[in-house]
Amino acid sequence: KPILLQGHERSITQIKYNREGDLLFSVAKDTVTNVWYSVNGERLGTYNGHTGAVWCVDVDWDTKNVLTGSADNSCRLWDCETGKQLALLETSSAVRTCGFDFSGNIIMFSTDKQMGYQCFLNYFDLRDPQQIEDNNPYLSVPCSESKITSAVWGPLGEFVIAGHESGEIKQFSAKSGEILKTAKEHTKQINDIQSSVDLTMVISASKDCTAKLFDSATLEHIKTFKTERPVNSSSISPIMDHVVMGGGQEAMEVTTTSTRIGKFEARFFHAAYEEEFGRVKGHFGPINCVSFHPDGKSYSSGGEDGYVRIHYFDPHYFDFELEA
Repeated sequence: KPILLQGHERSITQIKYNREGDLLFSVAKDTVTNVWYSVNGERLGTYNGHTGAVWCVDVDWDTKNVLTGSADNSCRLWDCETGKQLALLETSSAVRTCGFDFSGNIIMFSTDKQMGYQCFLNYFDLRDPQQIEDNNPYLSVPCSESKITSAVWGPLGEFVIAGHESGEIKQFSAKSGEILKTAKEHTKQINDIQSSVDLTMVISASKDCTAKLFDSATLEHIKTFKTERPVNSSSISPIMDHVVMGGGQEAMEVTTTSTRIGKFEARFFHAAYEEEFGRVKGHFGPINCVSFHPDGKSYSSGGEDGYVRIHYFDPHYFDFELEA
């Protein structure tokens, strides 16, 4: 039986485990950032301060700081333990993605293209208080062609892998800001990018009804997982060759279909064979984000219905051999 986390009033936008997996962070369109114990679903606390929908959340390697980006045109840094706001970085448009690099010293976040403002990818070094105080990133990369819709740090913090509205995936150097590599495998907007536990691969989820696996360093396209609905999020299992995907239709089309045909299940695919082998029902609307627990024995999903669900399962239960 899944654990149901009820702490948001509007749809969930992102969920993130810390490295040990004992904490689960969730953000939604209702300005609240929640942190939960992943083992029993107890709410540990909230980070209050944002005044708009919170689009993204990240936690650093040693679970000291939390980073959130919001539609209130700000990216905020929090003390994980006390919930105190450590830094407020104001932007001219909504912050769509954010993340700590492996060291936890450098943060990146991207802003939306709206109200006449460009989409920018900003890098701040947290070891330099002057940058935070002056709200002046050491590197700001304009993305004029197509805005960034999701982004993660590559291995060793040398570059950021960003998915764009156009379906392109690009590597942006964290030192110079130049585009190192580009891959165009998707035909529509990329909704989510997540990396594998060892950072060697990333998986992208797109509106073109597929999720694709790429090599982080070369952006070489490895696998494709096809569904018949837009994919909002996908995650790679840390211990098995499994991928979980969540999706459904666009939020605005949901009201026109019944739950039964809405296809709101989390879907499991085999990472090597590209075959679907399981589905898990649960949400009353599209799944906006999915994430495997770092130990691989559970996964959680956040939906348009405002709930976060933690599902425990035996990963070896699915350990099947395909016939030659």
